[in-house]
Amino acid sequence: MSLWRATMWRPDRSVRGPDRPGHRDIDPLNRVFAEAFTDRYSRDGLVGVRVPQLNPLIWRYAIDDAGDGAMVWRDADGHMVAFNMVHRSGTEGWMGPLAVRPDRQGEGLGSLMVRTGIEWLRAQGATTIGLETMPRTVDNIGFYSRIGLVPGHLTVTLVRDVPRRAPVEGEHRPPGGEALDLDLAECRSLAGALLPGVDFTREIALTRELAIGDTTLIREDGELAAFALWHSTPLAAGRPKDELRVLKLVARDPAAFDRLLDALPAVAAGERVGRIAVRCQTEFASTYLRLVTRGYRVHWTDLRMTLEGFEQRAPSRGIVMSNWEI
Repeated sequence: MSLWRATMWRPDRSVRGPDRPGHRDIDPLNRVFAEAFTDRYSRDGLVGVRVPQLNPLIWRYAIDDAGDGAMVWRDADGHMVAFNMVHRSGTEGWMGPLAVRPDRQGEGLGSLMVRTGIEWLRAQGATTIGLETMPRTVDNIGFYSRIGLVPGHLTVTLVRDVPRRAPVEGEHRPPGGEALDLDLAECRSLAGALLPGVDFTREIALTRELAIGDTTLIREDGELAAFALWHSTPLAAGRPKDELRVLKLVARDPAAFDRLLDALPAVAAGERVGRIAVRCQTEFASTYLRLVTRGYRVHWTDLRMTLEGFEQRAPSRGIVMSNWEI
């Protein structure tokens, strides 16, 4: 009698990458994003919460803003299994969004892609390296801590409904031509004067190019005193515009900050949205309280974590607030 040894078939679990994604990869990015974050909420006890796919324009912004820092990993069949959007604003480097497909978690891929992002940022000369995660997600905090990231301040998203009538304040230019070049130079100069090395001009130009938002400028005696880069295009695919999201905010002093806040309701009304959202890092304690006293209410919190030795620097004066989330 012949004896036959049965060999059990094992699927190929290998991955290749990182590759730089293009706009053609938006659909698979969206699928991995929605599946991974829905699974994360479920494991945090929020059963039944379904995270929607992102607006394709937001993905275009994330991919183009990251540039060579946009990284994806694929399986043996070429299907996307993970991604990490690694961004750099001058010397400020951060990662997000990033996700691993639920069926490929627990294989070390998450650690690999975070370490790869860190090394890329170090090679690019970033002096601040970090990311944000949900404070309630202790698994994520522990995971990132094992890689060398340390918990820091909260980033609190504060929102305020737009009043029906608001005085027009500030300067809001359409994109293009000489005015754009002037705005970029001024914004780079102001941010760099408060926090040397930080530069948000790529995000400003890209926002205008994609027509997903703009930048509001505040001048005093002809000199730029504050600016806010904001998006008004909806985050989720298929959703209507509902809020003006401030992503970068720079003000040389509290008075300029107040004038910028005064300008935002009129800008939001012009965009036909009913709410303003500002992401405030709690290291700016007086700024946070100023937002609260002006009617902003707490809507969401994220925990900012930075790599040991690459912590976030505080501005020498003024206010420099930067989102680490798309």
